[in-house]
Amino acid sequence: MFTTNVDPLERSAPEHQGTDSSALLQFVEELERQIQEVHSFMLLRHGRVVAEGWWSPYKPEYPHALFSVSKSVTSTAVGLAVMEGRFSIEDPVLSFFPEEKPPEVSDFLAAMSVRHLLTMSTGHAAETLSYLIDHPDGNWIKGFFHAPILHAPGTYFAYNTGATYMLSAIVQKTTGLRLIDYLRPRLFEPLGIKKGTWQESPQGIALGGYGLSMTTEDVVRFGLLYLQKGRWDDHQIVPEAWVEASTSLQISNGDLSLPHDSVQGYGYQFWRCRYNAYRASGVFGQYCIVMPEQDAVLAITGGMDVFEDQKLLDFVWKFLVPAMRPESIPENGTTQETLTRKLSNLSLPPVQGISTSAVSSQISGQTYAVDANELQIETIALDFVGSVCSMKFKTPGGEETISCGYDSWYEGHTTLFSNTPWLPDGSVPVVASGAWTTKDSFTTVVRLYETPFFYTLVFYFLDAEMLVEIQVNVSLDSIKPILLTAHRWESEAR
Repeated sequence: MFTTNVDPLERSAPEHQGTDSSALLQFVEELERQIQEVHSFMLLRHGRVVAEGWWSPYKPEYPHALFSVSKSVTSTAVGLAVMEGRFSIEDPVLSFFPEEKPPEVSDFLAAMSVRHLLTMSTGHAAETLSYLIDHPDGNWIKGFFHAPILHAPGTYFAYNTGATYMLSAIVQKTTGLRLIDYLRPRLFEPLGIKKGTWQESPQGIALGGYGLSMTTEDVVRFGLLYLQKGRWDDHQIVPEAWVEASTSLQISNGDLSLPHDSVQGYGYQFWRCRYNAYRASGVFGQYCIVMPEQDAVLAITGGMDVFEDQKLLDFVWKFLVPAMRPESIPENGTTQETLTRKLSNLSLPPVQGISTSAVSSQISGQTYAVDANELQIETIALDFVGSVCSMKFKTPGGEETISCGYDSWYEGHTTLFSNTPWLPDGSVPVVASGAWTTKDSFTTVVRLYETPFFYTLVFYFLDAEMLVEIQVNVSLDSIKPILLTAHRWESEAR
């Protein structure tokens, strides 16, 4: 491949790049008032960062799960493979996987091409991912081929993460490399992306449609590459024609006249937006928004409710787009100072309450046996020592401790939620905070800070009994709390 300049992105005062600091301040304040669970943002104007912020305990160096932003990166891999002559987007999907071809092939399946995967126009009436995940032998490709196709390919748009998985599988099949290994020298290294990781299916194929984690700056670099029509420094990383095709309207997905960004059309794994913008977009508040007319890129990560998607985009159009001028504008020192101070003090507060309770000494160190539960927690013990509460959990996989600080975040790792959908297997890094929120209930928040998720655990104590209510902040499934009942071991209760 080749090497390019991967120096840190340049920073600039907003007004030097024609951007009004007061509008940036309004944007951030509105996010906090109406959305709240934003983890980071970075705004690039004329190639320079004019505003950036991370809500503590989230930090610039932490990678973040991007969910369907992954789709746009997978599309980029397809463009590179096509450029290298590995395949054509007109090739039939079945041609890549003769060994997985079902016994009976419908006309619609036979007609499905790579182009239809790219444009979410495979002919499926709905998302196919469950067919992949639930396939009995763990072969996701076979699962995709067994999903019913009700429309002629190319005639019907249906958002389809399974289709993106097939793009990942095609890249791997034709290059002999896992998606992330294929992209590392061609995309990640030239752009200076160092922390990219990608979850894989049981077949060892990158999930494609989700599972990618990168830092916020990595996301904004990816957006800048597209804003620059595939060029980075003096190198054409991605063909300009591919960038143009990927981000143009390839298929209609609704009424373009409606003031809603989900119906402005779809490209090759990119969403069209109002104001001639486009975006890579992931559930729970992951965004890479490219605004060519403003020469700007906005990257955002978060843990937002799925219904807040349009609200956030509305804030971009309301506050940021009108604030951008082609040339530099006069500085407002006072407003710039206020903005800088605001961005340097962003935080999601720890649990509010008190550090001691009348019952804390009675239950500290006591072990509680937990009734059968979906998290497979067998015992719990809470130790209240100094400025930290240590929560000790025993599961069939062993024992682990999560420590939480009072009025602070305490770093650690946990495997407790590894069987939760959309999370990587094994131990994940967390920060935790806790406090007594009533005289007989202790509340802790455990933030899986490389993801959109946090879990709130409330421990209620009554004599020798304990009830634990566990609530996740957002989910694609039910967010009904998990309730654990437990009792103190008899030998300790006497």
